Amino acid sequence: MKVVNKPIRKKDAMALVTGKPVYTDDIAPKDCLVVKLLRSPHAHAWMEDIDVSKAMKVPGIEAVYTYKDVPQKRFTMAGQTYPEPSPYDRLILDQRVRFVGDPVAIIAGKDEKSVDRAMKLIKVQYQVLEPILDFHQAKDSHILIHPEENWEAKCPVGADNQRNLAASERSTYGEYDKVMDECDIVVEGTYHTKANNQTPMETFRTYTYMDTYGRLNVVSSTQIVFHIRRILGHALDIPKSKIRVIKPRIGGGFGSKQTAVAEVYPAFVTWKTGKPAKLIYTREESQIQASPRHEMEVSCKIGATKDGHIRAIGVYTLSNTGAFGEHGPTTVGLSGHKSISLYGDLEAYRFDYDVVYTNVQAAGAYRGYGATQGIFAVESTVNKLAAELNIDPVKIREMNMVKEGEKMPSYYGETAESCALDRCLARAKEMIKWDEKFPCKDMGNGKVRSVGVSLAMQGSAISGCDVGGATIKLNDDGFYVLTLGAADMGTGCDTILAQMAAEELECDVDRVISYSADTDISPYDSGSYASSTTYVTGLATMQAANQLKEAIIKTGADMLDVEDPDLLEFDGDYVRNLEDGRKVSLIDIATKSMVNNNQVFQFTANCSSPVSPPPYMVGMAEIEVDKETGHVELIDYAAVVDCGTVVNPNLARVQAEGGIVQGIGMVLSENISYTKKGKLRENSFMQYKIPTRLDMGRLRVEFESSYEPTGPYGAKSIGEVVINTPLAALTHAIYNATGLRFYELPITPEQIAMGILEHEN
Repeated sequence: MKVVNKPIRKKDAMALVTGKPVYTDDIAPKDCLVVKLLRSPHAHAWMEDIDVSKAMKVPGIEAVYTYKDVPQKRFTMAGQTYPEPSPYDRLILDQRVRFVGDPVAIIAGKDEKSVDRAMKLIKVQYQVLEPILDFHQAKDSHILIHPEENWEAKCPVGADNQRNLAASERSTYGEYDKVMDECDIVVEGTYHTKANNQTPMETFRTYTYMDTYGRLNVVSSTQIVFHIRRILGHALDIPKSKIRVIKPRIGGGFGSKQTAVAEVYPAFVTWKTGKPAKLIYTREESQIQASPRHEMEVSCKIGATKDGHIRAIGVYTLSNTGAFGEHGPTTVGLSGHKSISLYGDLEAYRFDYDVVYTNVQAAGAYRGYGATQGIFAVESTVNKLAAELNIDPVKIREMNMVKEGEKMPSYYGETAESCALDRCLARAKEMIKWDEKFPCKDMGNGKVRSVGVSLAMQGSAISGCDVGGATIKLNDDGFYVLTLGAADMGTGCDTILAQMAAEELECDVDRVISYSADTDISPYDSGSYASSTTYVTGLATMQAANQLKEAIIKTGADMLDVEDPDLLEFDGDYVRNLEDGRKVSLIDIATKSMVNNNQVFQFTANCSSPVSPPPYMVGMAEIEVDKETGHVELIDYAAVVDCGTVVNPNLARVQAEGGIVQGIGMVLSENISYTKKGKLRENSFMQYKIPTRLDMGRLRVEFESSYEPTGPYGAKSIGEVVINTPLAALTHAIYNATGLRFYELPITPEQIAMGILEHEN
């Protein structure tokens, strides 16, 4: 391959590093109405009255809207393909507020000062209601978070608002109870992962305006332009044909912008007033009313023979969707299906779950999307099993992990057509020098060094659902424009998809101009989520480019008076007759395409896939624990990834490093906690501690490529799998250093130090 599998620089790299105006707020006009939201101080309350009369008298105020002014048509903010599995449980503004930070009023004015002043003058009379803050108490509680009659579940996911359930299900394979009873050893544990904020550097933001034709234009930092169009149509109760959504560059998303967190509010203002408007979330707002990872409690039970062969796995997940059900029914499935499936040749499994409403901010999509929480539980239980049987945890994985060609009943019955997990494990073991370092080494100065291990998997798009789209056209002078519906959110998809097009068209990647994403111009694409872009949009890009290549050859045949196009070849610059050497240049063909031409030189392809081939990963951590203070220092993290063919090694490595850092943050520092009244304590970067590069030690990423027969050039996804190993690998290393097994994240130095004291006494 000439272009694919090469470390090509991102197309937007120079624009970003030189500070060009490429983000939403950079391109919003200076005379936009400033939009802000008044938020509820209560976790659960009913608004008996709201008085905005004084606020409306503030000079510069254009409008103040309350629940009395918005459509009474419920919708979901989840960016998912219609019909969405997530329940329709939202209004733009509701008389019932369900968490501290829930929007109560929309204020729009000519400047920030007037809006802030007006906000202070709004008077709200609340009837404070009893909240549910502990998700263990939510199911079948006498307190109903969504008692409304127009609540609706579009899909049969086991949702029941009268039971505070956003989803509930059981799946089994084999004779689970019988097999588990027959096992020589049964090991179990319950693991609690709290919510985590994605914290992209660019906060949620949207700017809106009416165009010449009376259509609502929405410019937003979003991963899902086509879903945003549908969501706004439902929320505003207007035809979707009246809405256009455009994505500029995105300053990070990590799944948070797969939910329409901010778009609906300025859109409503512009639709009502006809004036441009923008809403820029502060960092505090992005912490308290965002779409964080679902808090989950995952109970795992593993039955095995005495020599370490795993026969059965059981998983039960209790997931906290918060005040609204965005992504609740879908994230929970991954906690079982993409953790149990790491182990092949199972005789039986059982996977049950409940997703409950509570009075905290609504959860949403975050890189890993539920697999992260489930893999933490299953991999930690496998490490526990290895300790119980006194078997090396690497060896027990070598015996049991899924291998290429094996069917995975717990992964929707799919077969692992491409799987280099065994080679990933062998290479990671070599990189970290596992045999020399496992389980630990006392450094003689009150510090202990140790290692830990975890496997992981994810998927590549949502099988039978996600659609990728690409349009490519030939231009005069022989360059190409690739138009995409997928959103590059810093991951580099504009670049890697251009690489695929360039590979098909046998040209330099600089001759392919990428543009994304605009609902009026781009071909339909589900959006950038579920690790779908490289896989399904890549397939669409290949197909569209291949069709264009055939058209170029056909026109070249006409210009060379060759009847059989099979006698010609295209080398990227010329169409050449293989028999006599005559040739015609691409520039001449491009010129011909614009004069007396009936041949199409623009092609669109849409692709979906009946399967979702998993990428795999092995992560091994080496840490040093100070037994006196409990401080954990990450010394080394060795990661080996199987993402099929690596399209761009540089971008893949950066993806992996970023995901690993986020996983490390989940284990060691990132914490979400609430006061007794439901107020989030960690509402800024002073309280919410994301790791920096100085906290990371050495990160090493390598690739053991398999070849996925259904993927573009053999590629699978990489975006999400990379966050999934640090949770179990680090907790395993902490156990090996201290003898303490932790079941809740994050793990603080105080917990480790006090645990060591108790353990030693």
